[in-house]
Amino acid sequence: MLDKKVEDLKILFSEKEIENRTKELADEINKDFGCEKDLILICVLKGSSIFCCDLSKHLKMPVQMEFIRVSSYGNAKESSGHVQAMDLTLPNLENKNALIVEDIIDTGCTMKFLTELLCRTHKPQNLKVVTLLNKKIARKVPIEPDYYGFEIDDKFVVGYGLDYEGYFRNLPYVGYFEN
Repeated sequence: MLDKKVEDLKILFSEKEIENRTKELADEINKDFGCEKDLILICVLKGSSIFCCDLSKHLKMPVQMEFIRVSSYGNAKESSGHVQAMDLTLPNLENKNALIVEDIIDTGCTMKFLTELLCRTHKPQNLKVVTLLNKKIARKVPIEPDYYGFEIDDKFVVGYGLDYEGYFRNLPYVGYFEN
């Protein structure tokens, strides 16, 4: 039985704030990558699926969407620091532009693992990272996204793809539970 309820959530970022910031991020990405060359979006499932889809609607270049699954949370509220690769199947990225799309970067362990792995094994021409939420306060490894929507403090957040025990992903906003 789930011990958390939607009614207990405090809204951190509204649907409108997320929509506006996502458009701004797309504008930055369009400017940096240009509209001529293809861009491969690498969506980190499950949490970034909604953000990735919404972001892709505002990109001007030809976009290919790919999906990978990694986890460092399981059902916990904090990252374990151990990255579990569940599915890293990707097409050839060699000499191509790629953008990892993530929901949240906190400890940085998952993103460090992914960027190092992709650069070593897939050799993209240009690899960048965009995340909806940047939790610098929790960083354990020195890594920063190229683009981020919002910086947050040390809250456990849900909604807009982020979950608690598999629930709350469908909320159109990002919220948190007070302890």
